[in-house]
Amino acid sequence: MIIDKPWISGPRELLVHGIQHLDLDSGFDYRIAMISVDNAVELMIKTHLGLPKRITKIEGLTRKKYEEITSTFPNLLDGLEEFDSSRLNGIDLGDIEWFHRLRNQLYHDGNGITVEKEKVEAYAEIAKILFNNLFGVEIEESGDETIHHSLVGEFIKEWVNLEKQTLNTDGRPKSPMIRLREMLSNGELSNKQGEKFNEIRKFRNDLVHGMSSPSQAELKINLKELKEINKALAI
Repeated sequence: MIIDKPWISGPRELLVHGIQHLDLDSGFDYRIAMISVDNAVELMIKTHLGLPKRITKIEGLTRKKYEEITSTFPNLLDGLEEFDSSRLNGIDLGDIEWFHRLRNQLYHDGNGITVEKEKVEAYAEIAKILFNNLFGVEIEESGDETIHHSLVGEFIKEWVNLEKQTLNTDGRPKSPMIRLREMLSNGELSNKQGEKFNEIRKFRNDLVHGMSSPSQAELKINLKELKEINKALAI
């Protein structure tokens, strides 16, 4: 039996609390979910960066620098990128900062501001991935409560799987985007497949940044095509 480290309980509880509000299906619950997920992201980064060096292996992060980093949310993201970027595999900090700004609107602008369920689902999935990156623990269940799953979450997770794929050439990792371009140039992928990938990438960006609210059918189609791209990129 694996016992969780004590410092992960706070971030986990906030994240689980937010995700479970998604199942209650009301505008109020979506707002609470967004705020809780964002608070969990902030707390998990602060917790990770504040752990002893013997645990994180982070070099050069002094107490004074830590206080500076944790003074604002953007500084916090910059600090994680500067001192422990290896934990960002599959994570786009720009997405997190965008969601944080949306959360601030919900928190400070009062009643009347709503947030779509799909946006919260996307942020929750990114938060779950970051939690696993930082603490080596997956958020799946809490007690007898099964965590909310969705097509949005599954799509985001599949996209992260794509981003995590690397090709070692001369000992250096290569991003899936570069790998894709190489496969297009040498004929391993067709131009049609390349065009499909660009369509999926646009779909992903529109989904994450709230530019569209796709139907379940659209999500299923793009998820299926993304899985096919992942298979083609597999090494």
